[in-house]
Amino acid sequence: MRTSLALALAGLLSASGLHAQSSTILRCGHLIDPVAGRDIGAQSILVENDRISQVQAGHTLQKAGARLIDLGAHTCLPGFTDMHVHIASQQGKDSYSEGFRLNPADHALRAAQYAERTLLAGFTSVRDLGSGDGVAISLRNAIDAGVARGPRIYAAGKSIATTGGHADPRNGISQDLLHSLGYPEPEDGVVDGVDEARKAVRARYKEGADTIKITATGGVLSYAKSADNPQFTVAEIQSIVDTARDYGFIVAAHAHGAEGMKRAVLGGVTTIEHGTHIDDEVIALMKQHGTYLVPTILAGTYVSEKAQIDGWFPEIVRPKAVKIGVQIKAAFARAQKAGVRYAFGTDSGVSPHGDNAREFQLMVEAGVSPIDAIRSATLTPAKILGVEADSGRIASGQFADIIAVAGDPLADIGVLQRMAFVMKGGTVHRQPQP
Repeated sequence: MRTSLALALAGLLSASGLHAQSSTILRCGHLIDPVAGRDIGAQSILVENDRISQVQAGHTLQKAGARLIDLGAHTCLPGFTDMHVHIASQQGKDSYSEGFRLNPADHALRAAQYAERTLLAGFTSVRDLGSGDGVAISLRNAIDAGVARGPRIYAAGKSIATTGGHADPRNGISQDLLHSLGYPEPEDGVVDGVDEARKAVRARYKEGADTIKITATGGVLSYAKSADNPQFTVAEIQSIVDTARDYGFIVAAHAHGAEGMKRAVLGGVTTIEHGTHIDDEVIALMKQHGTYLVPTILAGTYVSEKAQIDGWFPEIVRPKAVKIGVQIKAAFARAQKAGVRYAFGTDSGVSPHGDNAREFQLMVEAGVSPIDAIRSATLTPAKILGVEADSGRIASGQFADIIAVAGDPLADIGVLQRMAFVMKGGTVHRQPQP
C-alpha cells in the first residue's frame, strides 16, 4: 500500500500534462533503419495515437489536423531497449547502509525519478532484472496507467538465488538480526533444491512479474568473497526454466564464472548477463543453444572506476570491483568475435540511470560496428522479449517509440549520449532545444 501511494504521488508529479497527440507527423533529416543496416535518408513518419501509421521518403507526407514536428536537422532511430537495469536502486557509497535505513516508499520515489531519466536518455523500454518490495512491478503499472513517466518495463520482480547467493537479501547481516528477521524462503527469492526453485518461479508469477532472473554465480557487489563460484545445480536451473516456460517467462542468468555459465546454458536460460570469465567451452555451448550474452560493460567499467575511491565499497567487495571492468569488456570482445549472439544491457542502477547510452561507446570499443550496436538495442531485444510486432523498428504498426539525435551515430556513436528528441507511444517527452 505504501509503495503504491508513493508511486502514485511521484507519477502525478512526473507525468502531469503529458498526453499523446492523435496525429503527428515527424520530419526526419535522416533515419537509421536497423533492418536495412544503414541511414535511409530523409523520411516522414505519421503517428496516430500510440502507433506508427505510415513512413514515407522525403518531407511531402501530410495529414489534415496533424501536428508537425521538424527534425530535419536530426537523425531519427527506433527507441532503445536496455535489457538489464535495476530501476528501483542506484549504487553509491552509502548503498550498503541504506539497505538498513530506507523504506519501500523511499525506493519507490527514487525509482520514479530513475525511470524518467532513463526515458529521457532515449530508452523507451527496459528489462528490470531484480527489484525488491515489488517496486519495479508497481512502477511498471503506474507508467502503463499514465500516472508516471518512464519506459515500458519488463520486470523480473525479486531475483532468485540460493542460500548465501548473490541475491540472498540476508547476506552480511548478523546472526542476531537474521534470527529476528527470519531466514528467506522461495517467496523471498531464495531456494535450495528443485521443488523450491519451482515455487520461487510461481511466486514471481503471483506477484505479477514478466520474466525471471536467477543469480547463477556470485556477484561483484554482494557482501561475499567470491564473484565467480557457481551457485545452482543444473537440475535447479532446469526446474526454474521449465516452470518459467509454463507461465510464458524467459530466464536471464547473472553469471560471472565459467562453470556457472555452463550450468545456466545447459539448464536452458535465454540470456547470460555479464559473462566475465567466458571461455571456449561456454562460447561453444552458447552458440549451440542460441543463448544470448548481455555484457553490461558499463557496469564493470563504472565499479572499476569507483573502486579507486577509498571507502566507496566495503573491503570485501573492493578487490572484486577493481578487476571487473577490463575483464567484462575483454570477455564481450572475445564472445562477439566468436559469433555469440548478444543484446544491449547496462546494469544501470550499478551505474547512474540516464547514462545508459555510454554502453554503445564501450561496445564499439570492444569491436562491434555502430549499426550492430544499435541493432542490439532495437531489433534484438524485441526478438528476445517476443514483441517484434510492436517494437524494434520504425515501421507501420509499431509503437511510436522514436528518438532523434543531432549528428550521425554511424560515424560517431557518441552522439547517442546526447539525446535531442524522445517520443514513446506517440507522446513527446523531450524536444530539441532551440
